[in-house]
Amino acid sequence: MAIKDTLQRLNFFAECRKYRIGPWSCPPFLFMMMGSVIIFAMLGTFVLAKRYIEEPEVVALFVIIITIILLVIDYAILSGVRQISEANILKSEFVNLVSHQLRAPLSSLRWSLSLLLKERIGKFEPKQIEFLQIIQDSSTRMIKLVNDLLDVSRIEAGALQVRKVPFSLTEISQKIINDLSGLARAYNIEVVFENQIEHPSVIGDPDRVAMVIQNLLDNAIKYTRSAGQVAIAINQDDSYLKWQIKDQGVGIPEAQQRYVFQKFFRSENIMRYQTVGSGLGLYLAKSIIEHLNGEIGFSSKESEGSTFWFTLPIKK
Repeated sequence: MAIKDTLQRLNFFAECRKYRIGPWSCPPFLFMMMGSVIIFAMLGTFVLAKRYIEEPEVVALFVIIITIILLVIDYAILSGVRQISEANILKSEFVNLVSHQLRAPLSSLRWSLSLLLKERIGKFEPKQIEFLQIIQDSSTRMIKLVNDLLDVSRIEAGALQVRKVPFSLTEISQKIINDLSGLARAYNIEVVFENQIEHPSVIGDPDRVAMVIQNLLDNAIKYTRSAGQVAIAINQDDSYLKWQIKDQGVGIPEAQQRYVFQKFFRSENIMRYQTVGSGLGLYLAKSIIEHLNGEIGFSSKESEGSTFWFTLPIKK
């Protein structure tokens, strides 16, 4: 058993997968690399010292001093990396646990509110219905946040599951536009779906792609000024379909554009217009599209608007 445990610990890549990080951030792999550096440093110090110093005692002293310095540096680096890695695991496990515990009661709350709003239990005054609707909207946002956090945990654990089946990108886009038509009217935004021709089917996960489109359209509507326009287009590019959305919103400052697809990112100018949002939508969109062998990107100019796009492979 002891030999088996030792062999498992020598499997550096398995240890790295356990910590859910890359090799160059993984303590066991770094330990091996730093050990190699120390060995070569000892040999190099010995060769150089022997060439320029005749006394063997002084040579040995130089080698010992260099080795001790490197060992101290090695210990400090590895201790820090290990603490960060273990904290990352604890954070992911905590988020996963809390998200699972929250989802059930939130779903029950939304179901109960739905029954109340349909007045199957009794009649309500208009003001009471308004308050119930506010509670239902808040519970819907909370459920979405919980689902997003669960997806983030799956992505970090390398356990995000996606289907790869043929589906119509045009049909899904039209459905999402219809679903968010009420939001567009509330913000006084015109949503235009250009070139609505039937394109070839793409390969991907229709539910996940629908979530990506919903996030992108939701952002475009909320961050476009009143009476503005949001345009969606789908074009064929060789073996891929390119989906894009262009808004007339506040844009993203150039200095912050490199952070757009990071977790919890929200640009400073957007925070002035919208306080609601988790900053997870674009991070999830990028992860999903890349899992489906596609690409995602954007162009943006502050005060003029943004264009986001993604590609998916066409069914052969």
